[in-house]
Amino acid sequence: MLARSRIVNLAGFAFPAVLAPSRALAHASEGGLVLLLPTDMYLGAGVAVVALTVGLASVSPAASAARLFRGARLRRSPGRRPAPVLSWISFLVFALLVAAGFTGARDPLANPLPLYFWTVFWVGLVLAQGVFGDLWSMLNPWEGPYRLIARGGAAPLRSPRAFGCWPGCVLLLAFAGFALADPAPTDPDRLAFFAMIYWAATLAGMLAFGAGPWRRQAEFLTILMRWFALLAPFRLRPGGVRLGPPGWRIAAAAPPALSGAIFTLLILGTGSFDGLNETFYWFTFIGVNPLEHPGRSALIGETLAGLVAVNLLLIGAFALSIRLGLALNGPEAPGLSRAFRRLAPSVLPIGFAYHFAHYLTSAMVEGQYALAATSDPLGRGADLLGLGTFYVTTGFFNTTDTVRMIFLAQAGAVVAGHVLAVLLAHALGARLFGKGRRASLALAPLSIFMTGYTFLGLWLLAAPKGG
Repeated sequence: MLARSRIVNLAGFAFPAVLAPSRALAHASEGGLVLLLPTDMYLGAGVAVVALTVGLASVSPAASAARLFRGARLRRSPGRRPAPVLSWISFLVFALLVAAGFTGARDPLANPLPLYFWTVFWVGLVLAQGVFGDLWSMLNPWEGPYRLIARGGAAPLRSPRAFGCWPGCVLLLAFAGFALADPAPTDPDRLAFFAMIYWAATLAGMLAFGAGPWRRQAEFLTILMRWFALLAPFRLRPGGVRLGPPGWRIAAAAPPALSGAIFTLLILGTGSFDGLNETFYWFTFIGVNPLEHPGRSALIGETLAGLVAVNLLLIGAFALSIRLGLALNGPEAPGLSRAFRRLAPSVLPIGFAYHFAHYLTSAMVEGQYALAATSDPLGRGADLLGLGTFYVTTGFFNTTDTVRMIFLAQAGAVVAGHVLAVLLAHALGARLFGKGRRASLALAPLSIFMTGYTFLGLWLLAAPKGG
């Protein structure tokens, strides 16, 4: 069975840990691929591209980066709140998947619930959100039932604004812990139970505190989806459609609260620990022979501790790079909290790119299993889609040309994400530090941080993996 680690994407381990391991001369992902390009070559080339971007952004006027991130209206339309038809369809699909989880095949590669949740939703829909805009606001399985039950009535309770999205941060880490440390996160029964409980708890929270406040503060999937939607070139609204370069809405947005800034870094930190958690380096670090893996249940404590530690290290390293930049900016520099909140969203392209790269190979295989499970959702020999005799293939892992294309897509996405993050950071820095050369100087430590992240992301893709 393919190894499964689930959580975004998306490169956040501390630089000392990055520099500690020896060179990894082989590449392995969920499919156990063999690296075709010399590790030193692609690491050096990827880091060089990002470093060159940093250099060009630093010597260019700060206003130039800001001008890159501008949107334009494509079409106007009447401003109406859309009917929750898609939400009802989503809820129906969700209910059928949960039912299949309880009553269908026990094999996670035959039951549609784990395949749809971990592949169609966690890979496909999350990536679509970052390309096409906020699809989740129409597709989430709560909006329709909530409107039917609430009927426009006022919520009986009020959530304190001081909570920010800290509850969402806690739930994101809890979800990551379930995906990475739970002994059987793909077990259909177990996943169906947790999915049902989470759906009911979320609906109860929306009814108690209001749909908007609860989803903004506590529903971590909505918070994550909204952040990734800000990366999309498209902005779909009832009043019209706007288009701009990827990340243009982040450049135009007001800085988030501290909890929102931390959430963006948790996306990155959990994604990178997802990759690190599979590597031989991590197993060696925690004293486990990767060739004699004791099983997930024996490593729950180490995995949870590593998840928390990596996120704390990431937040600390990011804050330190901001603090050093403020020191270089001089006595008129803004406060650390303001700069941290303004610049934190610049890491989102890195997280999104690593999400794509990390899950690409598993999605190529498990997407086929999802198609087969759709045709036979209860594992009883049905053929609802008329597929006939259907065989899942991994043949694209067996030819030089296709494996090279897959690998270059992964490595290219990581490098492109870092390039976009550097440019976005300079655009945000222009609003924070002004448009003089002092802005480039203040962003120098952050640029070094992101360049180092390029090495980390590519190393995580190339490092030998086990477990």
